[in-house]
Amino acid sequence: MRYALYFSPPKDDPLTGAASLWLGRDAFSDETYPAPEHERLGAAEQFELTADPRRYGFHATIKAPFSLAASVTERDLMAVVEEFAARTEAFEIPKLVLGQLGRFFALVPGSVHQPLQDFAAKVVRSFEPFRAALTEADMARRNPEKLSDSQRANLQRWGYPNVMEDFGFHMTLTGQVPEPRASVMKTILTERFADFTGRPLTISGLAVFTEETRGAPFKVHSWLPLSGAKS
Repeated sequence: MRYALYFSPPKDDPLTGAASLWLGRDAFSDETYPAPEHERLGAAEQFELTADPRRYGFHATIKAPFSLAASVTERDLMAVVEEFAARTEAFEIPKLVLGQLGRFFALVPGSVHQPLQDFAAKVVRSFEPFRAALTEADMARRNPEKLSDSQRANLQRWGYPNVMEDFGFHMTLTGQVPEPRASVMKTILTERFADFTGRPLTISGLAVFTEETRGAPFKVHSWLPLSGAKS
């Protein structure tokens, strides 16, 4: 069993619904959906290009998947998540936009938003005592030779390269999209998520996702509203 601390909108939020339909699975209910047909992107191709984010569920990684340290239990973890959420104020990202990060697409902030960076760093630090140390195999999977110096240091210290100064909030919508298909994918995603881009996104809660066995779909274990947010 692995746990992860992710941001996700609430279960009944319109963005959760739209993203779940696009990815083909709802991480709250584990319900699956057929890929929607599009005249320029067949269902089979879309199903393939969304396979990776479908397994993880719609989210933004805050603290990456980890096994529990031997000294703690799930009950211990949940008690601290509940306390953390209760004392952490909800806040807004001023503008959400569609971004292309390398060859994959994601919903990202329109610009760096320091309260979001601070929130992510606080989550990483606060829950570090619950994380079991990475195995050599875990380290190797991250291809440390391809990381920057700061990312390698983060991997050693925090178990994940993209934290602290290297953190970039993103809610993944695709896997690696071949370059010839990128413009089509951008057009489709721009249309499908037009109701959510160009406007604020409320960081209203912290979700605990679980992976029962390596490679299994991640599911929402609990969604905890931040202080002042609607549950």
